[in-house]
Amino acid sequence: MAKKSINKIGLVLLVAGIGLLVWGINLYGAFGNKLARTLTGASTNETMLFLIAGAICTVLGAVILYKK
Repeated sequence: MAKKSINKIGLVLLVAGIGLLVWGINLYGAFGNKLARTLTGASTNETMLFLIAGAICTVLGAVILYKK
């Protein structure tokens, strides 16, 4: 695969990861999630999925972009 294509994939992963992280943070502060944390002591699965997937995509995208 060409270096240019790999850089595009890295950029897409980085942008998607940041978007997922922002979405997860917004869900974390939502009323339903606050209620779930109050009653069960844990965040909802959906919130955790967005945060974890966002972190993984962001790290992978950054590694692909900055790897020499």
